[in-house]
Amino acid sequence: MTRHSATLLGAVAAALAIAAPGFAQPSEEIVVMGRLGPAPDSARSLSQAVSYADLDLSTPAGRSELRRRVNLTARFLCDKLGESASSIGPAPSCRDSAVRDALARVGTLEAQAAPRGTTWVAPKAWQPPYPPDWVTLYP
Repeated sequence: MTRHSATLLGAVAAALAIAAPGFAQPSEEIVVMGRLGPAPDSARSLSQAVSYADLDLSTPAGRSELRRRVNLTARFLCDKLGESASSIGPAPSCRDSAVRDALARVGTLEAQAAPRGTTWVAPKAWQPPYPPDWVTLYP
């Protein structure tokens, strides 16, 4: 191998290494973020990714399940931050804000959703951060 060939081969390998992340599949999750507290300087926050990789967002059932996951995850995060169930005031609650922000992004996903197709195999179901009984406690 000549010196020129080795240099060219190295340049091609470097270009492929840089371009490789662009070929990766996009992540099929949405981040729900709960924020609690006044003013940006003293607000605390927690976030959790909610996967929709196992859902078909072109169907009503898939869209409904993603919205349920977002709602329960927002409740879980805001409870961990210390928001009480009776938190009311002039500003939206932690949970209301977290759900509203996440569902705005969900709406964009749903509008662009295409059917998964007959060959699609759903991956392993998403494992939620909240306790399993929350599904029945907060329908």
